[in-house]
Amino acid sequence: MISIIIPFFNEQENLPILTKQLLKTCNQLNQDYEIIFVNDGSTDSSLIKIKDLIPQLTAIMKKAKIRVVSYQKKLGKGKALATGMANSQGEIIIFMDGDLQDDPADLPKFLDKIKQGFDFVNGIRIKREDNLIVKIYSVLARYFLKIFLHSPFTDINCGFKACKRNVLTGLSIYGNNFRFLPLAAYYSGYKITEIPVNNRPRKYGQSKFGPGKLLIGILDTLSAYFLYRFSENPLHFFGTIGGGLFFFGFLLSLYLTIERLVFKVLLYRRPALFLGILLIIVGTQIIMTGIIGELIVYLNKKRNQ
Repeated sequence: MISIIIPFFNEQENLPILTKQLLKTCNQLNQDYEIIFVNDGSTDSSLIKIKDLIPQLTAIMKKAKIRVVSYQKKLGKGKALATGMANSQGEIIIFMDGDLQDDPADLPKFLDKIKQGFDFVNGIRIKREDNLIVKIYSVLARYFLKIFLHSPFTDINCGFKACKRNVLTGLSIYGNNFRFLPLAAYYSGYKITEIPVNNRPRKYGQSKFGPGKLLIGILDTLSAYFLYRFSENPLHFFGTIGGGLFFFGFLLSLYLTIERLVFKVLLYRRPALFLGILLIIVGTQIIMTGIIGELIVYLNKKRNQ
């Protein structure tokens, strides 16, 4: 079975069109499928419209299995995707957005790649129709991840993805880390690939990505860098930063000590002394944070053996 998970927030005009297009494509697959809509606390009539539409469509298309899971308030796309996963039954999971920018006609291409033996298939938006802020963030994120995490992906932020269920079994979806599911699959050793998908312009509603989301996206990217590079050895991260600060503070303090002992320079007139001491203290604290992180990783691994 295929499980298609669609989180949405205030997409009242887009959802009826998307559902009809999706059912038309799915009914040509000759494969069991289910569509799970997750309402992330919409404040418009999105939930009412989709609930009213389901009986009409299922009466016409007998094989259609459509369900709706709803939150009373907005909890974020990551939570919505996790809820969709928990309520799904398919062995193949499809993620797509509810804003009509993802084209259901591309669905067979994802399934073909899965049948070819790939575990995770990521979409690449061709001729992107997003606003300038989204494009800037995507370009920055792509080059950052490519340089520092050796990411093989061209468009990691594309919401149209497909994977086998077992790929997501050991992964925890929370906050905004859903953006980096392709990287998680890649680092876990699964067979991954990418395919071009049609990115359509948004006709109705407003984009959920604004200037504030750009800053959050940058922070999420830095978080992903730390988690995927240093989650197994946090001392390498904290030790590098703390060691650099400690070393610089030590050299500064050594220089001031030589000045005091050899050239008789009074240190109370040298504010650099306080800077040197501060760097040594802060560097030591950061290094100790890394050691504590290593202990946590060690104990967690030992507990799970």
